[in-house]
Amino acid sequence: MGTWINVVLIILLIYFVATKMLPTKGVEHITPDELKEKLKQTKDRQFIDVRTPAEYRARNIRQFKNIPLHQLADKLHELDREKETIVICQSGMRSNQAAKILAKNGFKRVVNVRGGMNAWNG
Repeated sequence: MGTWINVVLIILLIYFVATKMLPTKGVEHITPDELKEKLKQTKDRQFIDVRTPAEYRARNIRQFKNIPLHQLADKLHELDREKETIVICQSGMRSNQAAKILAKNGFKRVVNVRGGMNAWNG
């Protein structure tokens, strides 16, 4: 009986990790170089930086609005679900979580910047 419980727990753990790591349907992932191209044409796009205010103040990209990840769900009404929404954070992990939140709440075109500000050299 104990073996079956261990097997079930391992399967649940694998499922949990896989769902957190796999890309979300409807979310595009781009490189910082691809972001540079998107920044040249800002019409019909909104840019969201989900880092903390302190991180944002220390270094940011001018076009990005700071909405910390923990506040994003409460501020969805401030964003346009029809515009392409590009999210960034420090490393790409929080922005990936933000992208999932946006996609699950009806945002049509969601883009996550891989590597985040750590990879940005603009």
